[in-house]
Amino acid sequence: MNTSGVISIPLGSSEESPASSPLIGSGACYHPNVERKMKRLCILSFSIWILSLSWVYATSFSGKLVKVIDGDTVEVMHDGKAERIRLAQIDCPEKGQPFGQVAKQYVLDVAALKIVTVQVETVDRYGRTVGEVFLPDGSNLNKQVVGAGYAWQYKKYSKDPVYAELEAIARAARLGLWKDKDPVPPWEWRKAKR
Repeated sequence: MNTSGVISIPLGSSEESPASSPLIGSGACYHPNVERKMKRLCILSFSIWILSLSWVYATSFSGKLVKVIDGDTVEVMHDGKAERIRLAQIDCPEKGQPFGQVAKQYVLDVAALKIVTVQVETVDRYGRTVGEVFLPDGSNLNKQVVGAGYAWQYKKYSKDPVYAELEAIARAARLGLWKDKDPVPPWEWRKAKR
């Protein structure tokens, strides 16, 4: 007598369960709750997939760029308030460094008061949204700043070869901060100031 509650169907049996499981006839066991659990699992998996898609689409937003803090930090209107955005992949000279104010002015000239799209990557330890900023013409502000010679690729957080190439081109052409004989990367400058 089977007391486990599991019905075992031997190979080649012509018996069929109400569930018509594809496992029946293969020597597998059939339990009345298996089909219900499988349906729940499928629904749960599908729901998670749908949520992940909505999260991907929710990681970008558009708004007016209303403030330039420095060369790699701006504020963009989002949900009725100015959201601080740290430009991903790059690091500009700090305000007290040579070319710090020039980098800020470059971003002001290129992007101030324009409707931009922010492609969010993460939120940093200071609570700033980190992402790439796209201008109305579709160009990438972060890459423009590096290409114009006003930022380094922030290699600690960026492995994108396009940024490395843009930096190398700007350096070779002696654009922006690369006019300086020996520019100090901002991460080294910050470390020396501590």
